Amino acid sequence: MKKYLTLTLLSILILSGCAPGVGPKEQGGALLGAGTGALLGARLGHGHGRLLAVAVGSLAGAMIGQNLGRSVDQTDRLVMNQTTQQGLEHSRSQETTTWVNPDTKHSGSLTPLKTYQTAKNEYCREYLQTVVIAGEENRAYGTACRKPDGSWQVVN
Repeated sequence: MKKYLTLTLLSILILSGCAPGVGPKEQGGALLGAGTGALLGARLGHGHGRLLAVAVGSLAGAMIGQNLGRSVDQTDRLVMNQTTQQGLEHSRSQETTTWVNPDTKHSGSLTPLKTYQTAKNEYCREYLQTVVIAGEENRAYGTACRKPDGSWQVVN
């Protein structure tokens, strides 16, 4: 198992080093893709071919993950962050706020689920966020707390 992990990490380093200007989204996507590809390769490969399957899987996964990481552009992030701040501040629990980037056709939503106050008197909200890229919906649950300046900060 240790050699598979080493191979996966080496693949990521090679890909990151060969691609100038690779940002954190692309690196994160590459890491997740390489790990997923390595796991698939380890499950599908047999005997001596397993190592090759892990290598091919991690490289292919890293490239696919890197491209997906690149697919959410700056405008998507800006509109998504604005919607998140507005939804957490103004939406009632179970009320969904949506966004769409007309240029990329990417979209998403934020639904506050529960509001509570911490022992430190911070107001926090649990929420469900969705992002749709190329027709594929990704969901994430999280918690954000209101900071003294009125903005909301994701805490998990």
